[in-house]
Amino acid sequence: MGDSKRRKEILGEKYGQDERIASWLPVTKGQGQQFVNWTTTGAWIGIGGLVVAWVVIRFVGPAMGWWHLS
Repeated sequence: MGDSKRRKEILGEKYGQDERIASWLPVTKGQGQQFVNWTTTGAWIGIGGLVVAWVVIRFVGPAMGWWHLS
């Protein structure tokens, strides 16, 4: 008997389903990884926005005469 069949017999209904992070938490490991990917992407977007805002405030605004830095 192959390992796959043995695992299928042991797990029964749970065979092929994603494992939960914790038994009391209704979040699977796949969903946890997807959350990490989304938050990482959001963090990089935020960092990029901060850099753009800094460039506008520090260089573009004074160059265009919108305001003056002391």
